[in-house]
Amino acid sequence: MDLDRYDYFLPKKNLALEPAVPRDSSKLFVYNSKTDEFFFDHFYNLDKYLPKDSFLVLNNTKVLPARVAMKKENGGKVIVLFLVNTPTVIPSKAKRREESYIFSMVDRKVNINDKLFFEDGNYITAIGQNENIFDFEYNFSKEKLFILLQKFGNMPIPPYLKKTSLKRDELLEKYQTTFARAPVGARLASAAAPTASLHFTDSVFNRLKKKGIEKYFITLHVGMGTFAPITDKNIKEKKLHNEFFEIDRNTWKQIEINKKKEKNLVAVGTTVVRTLESNARHSDFSSTSPQRGPKSLTQNQMSSLTDSIYDKTNLFIFPPYDFKLVDIMITNFHLPKSSLIMLVEAFLQHKRSKKSLVELYNIAIRNNFRFYSFGDVMVIV
Repeated sequence: MDLDRYDYFLPKKNLALEPAVPRDSSKLFVYNSKTDEFFFDHFYNLDKYLPKDSFLVLNNTKVLPARVAMKKENGGKVIVLFLVNTPTVIPSKAKRREESYIFSMVDRKVNINDKLFFEDGNYITAIGQNENIFDFEYNFSKEKLFILLQKFGNMPIPPYLKKTSLKRDELLEKYQTTFARAPVGARLASAAAPTASLHFTDSVFNRLKKKGIEKYFITLHVGMGTFAPITDKNIKEKKLHNEFFEIDRNTWKQIEINKKKEKNLVAVGTTVVRTLESNARHSDFSSTSPQRGPKSLTQNQMSSLTDSIYDKTNLFIFPPYDFKLVDIMITNFHLPKSSLIMLVEAFLQHKRSKKSLVELYNIAIRNNFRFYSFGDVMVIV
C-alpha cells in the first residue's frame, strides 16, 4: 500500500481554525463523479445538488468536553483526557460495578493509587496503566461523571486546532452538531465530532424536507483513533481502531425499504459510512427486518437496548472497496495519509471517478477552500 498516493501539501491559509458563521455558510464543493464536473457553492444550497429520490443518514452522537484539568493531592496539575467512547473491562479483583471504571490519557507522570481531583472535590483513582493509558476508578455513577465533564471539561479538539481563537463556551457550541443526542444516562459518548454534520442547520433541513428528502439518525461514538496515522498493523490486519455504534431497528428497516425503492442513500460523513457498511456486512439485506440480535459488550451491559442493533466496528475501508449501501457522500476535507482520506478515495473509485481525491483537494486548495474539522465540505454524487 503506497501511502504517498494520499499525500498533499496544505498551505497554512487553508487550515480552518474557526467554523463559518453561520455554520451553513461554509463553502460547498460539488463533484459529479459521472460527468467529471465540479461546482462551487455554499452549504445552504445543498438541496440543489441532491436528487429528489434521496434520503440522508446522519450521526447524532454527542461530543463530551472530556479533556479536564485536574489536581493531584500535592496540588500538581494534570490534564486528563477521558476516553468516553471506550468501554472498560472489570479488573479481575474489582469489587465495584463495571460503570466505576474508565480509561484515560494523561499528560504527565501519574502513579498507581494517585487521586486526581475535579474542582468540586470529586476524584478519580489510578488503578492500572498501559503506557500512557490509565484505568481510573471513581466512586460515583457514570451519569455523574458525564455531568462533571460537562461542567469542568474542555472539548477534545484535534491538535491542529490548538491555535483557535474560540473560547471554551464557543467550542462547546461550535464543535457540536445542532442535533447531537445528550449522553447523560448513556454509557458512551464521542471524543471527536462527526464534522461533516457540523454544517447542518434547521434551515438546511427544512429546504431538504420541502424537496422530499428525509433524514434518519444512527449513532457512532467517534474515537481518538480517527486522528491516528495509519500503522503497519492496520495495513497488515486490514483493520482500524474499534468504534461502537447503535442503530434503531426501525431506522435500519426504513433504510432497507428505501434502498429497495432504489432511493439514493446520502451518507453524511465517514462515521456514517463505516457504520452502515459495517452493519450491512452482517445483515441479510434481502429482508426488511434484520434478524441479528443486539450485541452487548458484556452479558449484562446494554441489555435494555432490545429495539437497537448495538455493535462495534474496526472496518478499514480503502481502495478497492465495494460499497453496499452508500450512493452519495457528504464529507469534510481530511488529513493527508489518514484512514479517512483513504475511505473517500475508495468511494470515488467505486463511483468510477475520473479524478482522484488528491486531484480534487488540489482544486479545492487553489480555490481557497478551508480544510479539516472547521473547514468547508464536499459532496460526491
